[in-house]
Amino acid sequence: MSNLVRKFEAYSEWRCCVAAALVRYRQWTGQSQLSDAASEQRIAQLLGKLADDKLTIAFVAEFSRGKSELINAIFFADYGQRILPSAAGRTTMCPTELLYDETFPPSIRLLPIETRAEIHSTSDFRAQSHVWTVLPLDISSADGMLEAFKQVSLTKRVAVEEAISYGLFDADNPDDGMTVDAEGKVEISQWRHAIVNFPHPLLKQGLIIVDTPGLNAIGTEPELTLNLIPNAHAVLFVLAADTGVTKSDIEVWRNHIGSGPGRMVVLNKIDSMWDELRSPVEVEAQIERQIGSVAHMLGLPDRQVFPVSAQKGLVGKINRDSQLLARSRLPALEDALSNALIPAKKDIIRGQLAADIEALTATHLAVLLSRGRNITEQLVELNSLRGKNHKVIEHMMQRIDVEKQEFDESLLKLQGTRGVFTRLSMEVFTSLGMEILKEDILNAREAMQRSNFSVGLRQAVRVFFDRVQHHLVLSGRKTDEITEMMTVMYRKFSTEHGLAVSMPMPFSLEKYSNEIALIEAVYHKQFGTAAILTTPQVVLMQKFFDSIVSRVKHCFLQANRDVEAWLKVIMAPLEAQIREHKSQLKRRLQSMQRIHLATDSLEEKIQAIETLQAELQAHKDTMLQLQRGLMAALAAEAAPLLEAA
Repeated sequence: MSNLVRKFEAYSEWRCCVAAALVRYRQWTGQSQLSDAASEQRIAQLLGKLADDKLTIAFVAEFSRGKSELINAIFFADYGQRILPSAAGRTTMCPTELLYDETFPPSIRLLPIETRAEIHSTSDFRAQSHVWTVLPLDISSADGMLEAFKQVSLTKRVAVEEAISYGLFDADNPDDGMTVDAEGKVEISQWRHAIVNFPHPLLKQGLIIVDTPGLNAIGTEPELTLNLIPNAHAVLFVLAADTGVTKSDIEVWRNHIGSGPGRMVVLNKIDSMWDELRSPVEVEAQIERQIGSVAHMLGLPDRQVFPVSAQKGLVGKINRDSQLLARSRLPALEDALSNALIPAKKDIIRGQLAADIEALTATHLAVLLSRGRNITEQLVELNSLRGKNHKVIEHMMQRIDVEKQEFDESLLKLQGTRGVFTRLSMEVFTSLGMEILKEDILNAREAMQRSNFSVGLRQAVRVFFDRVQHHLVLSGRKTDEITEMMTVMYRKFSTEHGLAVSMPMPFSLEKYSNEIALIEAVYHKQFGTAAILTTPQVVLMQKFFDSIVSRVKHCFLQANRDVEAWLKVIMAPLEAQIREHKSQLKRRLQSMQRIHLATDSLEEKIQAIETLQAELQAHKDTMLQLQRGLMAALAAEAAPLLEAA
């Protein structure tokens, strides 16, 4: 088992341990009457975040660079043979995702190339099951699986006009012109996209592998340019040691990948340099020169270029030949992936969870502390009644009643604030709603259809992005206004009634604005001002706009869900304290009334309150223990065995 596989399994186990600690915490809060709808929702979101956490690795290369072989060597060597087809020539003709979704049986879902003629992106088609061709995957037969995987290499010949309508042929490109046969047809992929649902252990734990077709597809398939490659946690750019860096390699690296976290260059097929007529030192020197050349041309440090032989690495793993595996240098690449990728991914999910967990436990701890203060106040009151007459008790009852009336008056004022809160909440969704986005999309499409010139097309897209960012700014102002209003209300209740509530959780739409800006940057990089738009490029630009629309819709939907969740929980800590304070005031008044009617029950009442105080302290200790357990699970570097969790 490689270091990468071990670390990914450890990462998955860590997620399970954090989830188990959250479940234990939820069960305890339910038993302790601390749970409410808001905290249940927050815990459900945290568990969902852990369950849905994915790790995506994309493999990008020109054809015949050994991408599929590299995937076989890193992830599927345990099967004892190749799972992805790997041979001379092109074996992957369409973007292919390998993942596992338990709601589907093992299968290969194939999206017909004809869908490129429609205005929907690949992402839009994911929810339309009737569009896909679904082939069962027999996971009990390696040969059967290999045969099924060959679907991604199927092609078809179509008329030039049809290829142009798909944005897959440019008559002004001499390279495209050479592909036309005597019948006026060109070869294109039979499928637009493939999703392989495969219950491999790593895929079941959340790994997603993206295998891309040749570099020409990077510029013609918007799903790759705008979604799969930019969102991948790691991108392995595969070159061949014998060819080095080509012009198209440099363009794809600069325009679509670029140096940065999780971006690595793999110099494959170093076994082509193994030469019995050269000494090992000479072979090593030749490999090092090629590394230096590749690093220089791509603007990278040498350490980000990994020379490997995927084929020899696969053979070494299957035959358990440790010497051949070491010579292939595959373990060095796997170590680099595991050391750079998984810790960074873990830090991201840990950061996302930590703030929510701290806010959640702080709310529940504040309720326990409030209960403790109220119990202490009751004990002080009851102890002060020892030896007192009924008039003193009546006076204390009146004082509690006045306190209750003042609190009820504050609650009436809170109802007014709720009205403002509701109005502002509606205003947030006025500018963030999907209807206004649909209107902007429609206007942009109409503007693009009216213009056949590059300037007009780009202007329509620019206006669309400006409108989207404007909506986010308006909604952001409303969320800021809500936060400010609730902060004032929190302080008021804390000052006037001694409620120990932390300030409301702030919210920002900045990350969505940044995501939109990234989408726009990719679009402008693809269609720069210097580009001359031919008819096929106009078609391609419109296809990219379809994918942009899909990405922006997804961004707005997520923003809507997050804002809605935030609005539901922003008042939760205050409401929990209000409920607790009302309950305690009611108990204190009832206690006084019972003592007023039967003073001989005073000692019994004091004893009962002292018992309650001890139980509350035990609850607090358990709460702090569970909180420490949660934070320890979150901070753990190496997850303990699940049985010990």
